Amino acid sequence: MPDLFHQQSPLFPHSHEGVRSDENIPAPHDRPLADLLRPQRLEDIAGQDHLLGENGVLTRLIRGNHLPSIILWGPPGCGKTTIARLLSEHSHQHFEQISAIFTGVADLRQVFEQAKIRRKNGVSTLLFVDEIHRFNKSQQDAFLPVVENGTITLIGATTENPSFELNAALLSRMQVLVLKRLDDTALENILKRAENLMRCPLPLTAEARELLRTLADGDGRYILTLAQQIFSLVSQNETNENHQNSKLNDQELLQLIQRRAPLYDKGEDSHYNLISALHKSVRGSDVQAALYWFSRMLDGGEDPHFIARRMVRMAVEDIGLADPNALNVCINAWQAFERLGSPEGELALSQALIYLATAPKSNANYTAYKSARKFAAQHGSLMPPKHILNAPTKLMKNQGYGHDYKYDHDEENGFSGQDYFPENVAPRPEFYQPVPRGFERDIAKRLEYWDKLRETKNTHPETD
Repeated sequence: MPDLFHQQSPLFPHSHEGVRSDENIPAPHDRPLADLLRPQRLEDIAGQDHLLGENGVLTRLIRGNHLPSIILWGPPGCGKTTIARLLSEHSHQHFEQISAIFTGVADLRQVFEQAKIRRKNGVSTLLFVDEIHRFNKSQQDAFLPVVENGTITLIGATTENPSFELNAALLSRMQVLVLKRLDDTALENILKRAENLMRCPLPLTAEARELLRTLADGDGRYILTLAQQIFSLVSQNETNENHQNSKLNDQELLQLIQRRAPLYDKGEDSHYNLISALHKSVRGSDVQAALYWFSRMLDGGEDPHFIARRMVRMAVEDIGLADPNALNVCINAWQAFERLGSPEGELALSQALIYLATAPKSNANYTAYKSARKFAAQHGSLMPPKHILNAPTKLMKNQGYGHDYKYDHDEENGFSGQDYFPENVAPRPEFYQPVPRGFERDIAKRLEYWDKLRETKNTHPETD
């Protein structure tokens, strides 16, 4: 097997100051920058050192001359397709690429048959499936025998959580590798490579360059698309003396390129990841983080009604009776949004969100509800004690219904201390246990008071 880590890249010399060393590369304007700068070695792929570094997972697999079927899970523009191509080269396999969006079961059968023919001729096949999560169950099942018997090495790329999108049977035969969103360092390295290739710097101020990385949103392919637009502007203005030495500031950059929609799909992982981040930020009383995730969701086009509904859930699940007003605040904010509409209505939701994040927290209601449901399910259809049952007929009275029932309002302190659980339930369950925060501190005092009264009345019952 060729040494992966000591090959000279034809596009990227080790010197960061040099220019292209291969004069056979087509002129930059003939091909997209993203294609021109496609890494020629695995270690040239930016931002994935946990997989491709000296002790990375893929590095160890290749050094061990073993390449299993793999799922590459990561955001757009992080290098999934390039990794698959380079893996086929280093494992000396025929590279076949399909997209799940445009491929049916009949197409898969044809791909598998061709792979079988190659195998008979001593050539193995690496099949790269882009957007593999788009395949339905029957299409995914079609991969099982050819992966199992080694007809193909399957490399699937997905932006969605494989646990939710892929069949368990297929997933069990593959190794999932998680690719990271490209950070600022990786994006800056990509920009420097583009400048090296184009033999000129991007005409951007430091602030505009930072904004460019932000607009890319972790997508290496997209940042090169933006860079190519800027280089095109340079080319158009290179004979104009007024523009020769000028640099674009952040506002001029925004005017030049249209802002990209945030990486957010209301029907996919981002939808659930961000609402989870919002909920946990509120639960953790981090109001700043809560406002950030709230803004991210709105920027991504999330339905504010969905956020409002989740905020109501936060009020009853994570705040509860520690601040009973939290539920009212959320309902009122939701109604205010419905009356005001967007964008003014979002301010009411923001106000409610701040209230939730800064309120005292308690999940005692949530825990009590779950415990009571579990207890009820375990003990079946126990009858209420007869003394608290109404007795509208003589027969029921003769059966003891309503006998010795004490009307609490007529009792001292408005409390009878009678047992309202089914007979023979011992010890007495304690589902609800208030926390020593917020309003629940007062509730805890009441419960303690009633427990003492109940104990006194049961120890020294009144005689009839």
